[in-house]
Amino acid sequence: MTDIKNVKLLWIKGGLFLLIGTVASVLLWLESPSLKVALLLLLAVWAFCRAYYFAFYVIEHYADPGYRFAGLVSFLRYAWRKRT
Repeated sequence: MTDIKNVKLLWIKGGLFLLIGTVASVLLWLESPSLKVALLLLLAVWAFCRAYYFAFYVIEHYADPGYRFAGLVSFLRYAWRKRT
């Protein structure tokens, strides 16, 4: 599989991720509609976004500039090798 080079397709892909996340969040909240559930869901989404940012941007630009990640599995392998 090759990288997507078409800018329009990249925007569509980003929009679809946003749509999937929004629909999933709304459906989860509708299962138990309360302020507590909404805040916990927002906190979980925010934390996972920050973890993703850390895994790719922070590690590549600050901790190990010579390493390039190919995805989350690549990052997990990298992190596991650093531990052992």
